[in-house]
Parts: sequence; structure tokens; C-alpha cells
Amino acid sequence: MTGGRRGRVPGEQPDWELLRRRMVRSQIEGRGVRDQRVLEALGRVPRHLFVPAISRRSAYDDTPLPIGHGQTISQPYMVALMTEALCLRPGAKVLEVGTGSGYQAAVLAELACEVHTVECIPALAEAARGRLLALGYNQVRVHSTDGSPGLPAEAPFAAVLVTAGGPRVPEPLRQQLAADGGVLVIPVGNRLVQILLRVTRHGSEYREEDLGGCRFVPLVGEEGW
Repeated sequence: MTGGRRGRVPGEQPDWELLRRRMVRSQIEGRGVRDQRVLEALGRVPRHLFVPAISRRSAYDDTPLPIGHGQTISQPYMVALMTEALCLRPGAKVLEVGTGSGYQAAVLAELACEVHTVECIPALAEAARGRLLALGYNQVRVHSTDGSPGLPAEAPFAAVLVTAGGPRVPEPLRQQLAADGGVLVIPVGNRLVQILLRVTRHGSEYREEDLGGCRFVPLVGEEGW
């Protein structure tokens, strides 16, 4: 019998680390993300542990995946793009609105000292909290409440990341940014398609940048739909 690549045995576990490296190289670095810290963070976080078992073998594919309750885990490239846009420094205090599976919070935790993440669906919040703790992300605090108005008691934040699309930029999130260069990244548009905005605060002035088109689940709550 001639040699060659052995086919995968049915039921055999994939090489998750290899799949992660390929994901970073082809889907993220290959599409223009250059921040080395972000690339390394995506290479460390075990994305397959943040998706339902039925979707696990697709965890490193170039696509969002359902996580239940009408929510999704974002496409890896979008996670990387939004994270890079925050321009995080070590020791930053970060707010994430829309915990979902907890994957984005884990990526942020690889880059920032303190992460507060808010999820309005209690079952998702509880599952994400347990998952993050089990993986050693002790610097992430999961809050189960409406995150659209932010967390004023924990403000100011060096960065705010919203992982759901809203009709506008919530004013409370602007106000909770650090005045000396705080950054907010949020999808804004209608319920089906949005543009990704980066808002940078300098004192009482806010500068907006269009980072391109995107599609997220709707932001619900007081400042959402």
C-alpha cells in the first residue's frame, strides 16, 4: 500500500490548535488584521469550547454560528476586526455589551486587565460565566442585565464594544468612555444590516469613523430596538 495522508477516523477529535492557527493565518491576518497582540489572542482562545457541541467541528470556519436563544457567536474575522479597532492597551478597563457565548470577552481578557461584559438573556449570561471561569478568565465579570445603557457604576471605560446592531449610538455609552481617548465600537443601522462605527472621545468631542458594513443580531433594551 502506498503512503499518503491518513483520512480522519470517524469520531476522532480534530487538531484544534492546528485549526486555530489556520484560522488566524487565512481568515484574519490574511484579510488585513495586523495587530500582533490581537492575532496572538485569537490564536490562544479555544473557540470550539464557546459553541454548542453540535457546531464544534465548525468552530474555526469563516462564519458566525448559532448559540441558542436567537443569538450567534460572531465570525472570527469580525471578532478580530472589532478588537483591533479598540486599540487596547495593557491594563485597560473594557465594557462589552452582548456577552453571548463569552468568546469575545475571552479575547478581550487576553488583551485587557479588567473586562465587564453584559448579557440580557439570563441563561446565556450564566453559561458564559461558568465557561469563562472554567477557562481561567477570572478578570472577566459577567453582568446579567440590559447592557444597552452601559454600566455607569463601573465607568469610565477605556473601550466599549457592542456586539449587537442598534438604531443609533447610545448616548450613555458615549458618556461612559474615558475622556482621554476612550473608544466605542458599535454596529449601527437597521435590524438586518449595519455599518461598524468607531467613536473616539476627546473631552467633550467625539469623532466617528465608518469601518465598513456588517450584520449583527439586533441590540435590544432601553437604548436599542
